[in-house]
Amino acid sequence: MTEKTNSLDQDTFTRLKRLYLIALGAIAISLITSQILIRQYLADQEDDSRLVNVAGRQRMLSQKLSKEALILSLNPADFERKAMEDTLLATKTAWETAHLALQFGDKKLGLNPGNSPEIMKMFEGIQASFDTIVINTNSLIQLSRANSDSLHLNLPVAKILDSSKKFLSKMEEIVNRYDFEAKEKVESLKRLELIITLFTLLILVAEFFIIFWPSAKAMRASIHELMEAEKKAIKMAQDADFLSQAKEKSVRELRALSQAMDQILLFARISPDGHITHIGDRFAKLLKFPKFNQNAKFSEVITIQETERLTIDRIISENKKSGWQGEVKATTPDGQDLWLDFSMIPFFSGEKSELIIICLDITKRKEAQLEVAQLTKESFEEKMLQQNAISRQIIENQENEQNRIAKDIHDGIGQMLTGLKYLLESVDLSEGEKAQLKLEKLKELTTNIIKGVRTATFNLTPPELKDYGIVPALTELTQELSKLTGKDIILMNKSDFNRRLDSLVEINLYRITQEAINNAIKYAESTLILVTISHSEKILSITIDDNGKGFDKKLLKPKPDKNGGMGLTFMQERIKYINGRLFINSSPQKGTKVTLNIPLQ
Repeated sequence: MTEKTNSLDQDTFTRLKRLYLIALGAIAISLITSQILIRQYLADQEDDSRLVNVAGRQRMLSQKLSKEALILSLNPADFERKAMEDTLLATKTAWETAHLALQFGDKKLGLNPGNSPEIMKMFEGIQASFDTIVINTNSLIQLSRANSDSLHLNLPVAKILDSSKKFLSKMEEIVNRYDFEAKEKVESLKRLELIITLFTLLILVAEFFIIFWPSAKAMRASIHELMEAEKKAIKMAQDADFLSQAKEKSVRELRALSQAMDQILLFARISPDGHITHIGDRFAKLLKFPKFNQNAKFSEVITIQETERLTIDRIISENKKSGWQGEVKATTPDGQDLWLDFSMIPFFSGEKSELIIICLDITKRKEAQLEVAQLTKESFEEKMLQQNAISRQIIENQENEQNRIAKDIHDGIGQMLTGLKYLLESVDLSEGEKAQLKLEKLKELTTNIIKGVRTATFNLTPPELKDYGIVPALTELTQELSKLTGKDIILMNKSDFNRRLDSLVEINLYRITQEAINNAIKYAESTLILVTISHSEKILSITIDDNGKGFDKKLLKPKPDKNGGMGLTFMQERIKYINGRLFINSSPQKGTKVTLNIPLQ
């Protein structure tokens, strides 16, 4: 392929590259030239607009000067005369300044005229009228200050008015000439732009025919050769051994399963004497354990305390054949306490045996339990008894849930892993169709293991709750429970609520709703459970309504005791924790309605 890609003649390639650089340079020069010329023309156009503006203003000032001279000649009262003289003098000064600026420029006015010979000749023709107006205006002001009568003032005024007519007429011609020359510049700019555009297009057309078209032909030939080579490679790949491909795919799937378990769970495998044979990424990160040190002793990795190591070694030694499940206290290398929900499952494969360790980090929950115990100890006796009952039930629920998870893992995932390992070891690629059937069974078993892992993790904390919020999590909950129980469990989002809430608010809402639905399934003998979500600007409301047998509210236990009543207490404690309110309406044979209201911030 390298020889085919370099099949173009080197001299031709160099020539094309040189022409391409020349063409790009020509385009760049034309663009830069056009920008320079356009900016220069725009600057000239800005000066022309100022000139036209000042020239038009000059005509206005000459009219204003004539008007003020005429008014002054009417011999006004003494108290007005001084003001009119000052106004006339200011008008004359501004008129003179503008007239000189139009001819010679003025930095204050931003004028740099650069007048054409025609305009300069026009200014020469208007100069006599300009001088006459200036002289007679000065004479009028002097006579007025000398308190001369109207007869003396009329002569300079008459000369001013006569010269103003000639000045205005010729000034009009100058303004028109400024406008004409400005338009001529615009037309010249258009012609220049057209020439530059045509030049650029000509270069592009030349590039197409001289550079791109030959290059495209050569590239097409190279691509054709590459496609032919690719067809041959595909044909060779399709002729490869099918069983080899199946084996490779199975290995990848098993590796993906192992990686998934490493990422989801605190997972490890140890030998019966307590040495690590494999440890998951998440577990190694939590314990700050370098994974390359695979032969380390598990108890020495999980804790730095000698008494805790002895406890873990004893658990492994005494239960390596039967398995074990419970809580284990450990200490990380940086001295932090670590509580683990510890499950140990024996795994046998022929003569070789291992112990599978699956843990859950319950440090925060354990710390919360210890804090609750401390608060309970310091509270009133009645509340302490109530909290003890809650704590006992929490522990019982935890034990039941932990036993259920351990049983699911032992009876489900553990047995499937055993079968998976046994079936994988029995695959003999030389057996042909029989090996293929075993590989298909391996795929099916792998899929079931993945489903088992996902089910176990869903029951702990649904991923939809963390990733998408309370509504998707409740949707998944109602659908899964409906499939498992065969009851009609329906979710209705009346107000299309889709906001994310604080994580603690979402998990408590989820657990309260889950408890209410489970109560309706277990105790109410209902066939239909309707979960309704609605919200306003300030309140979110979730209602769980069933058509079960209901109950007498008078028989509700106000406080939990050793015989039960914990479900309602848990619901009330959770709703109180998130500053919400819980309402329960029920009567015998008329179903039950549970309503949760929480404020929206």
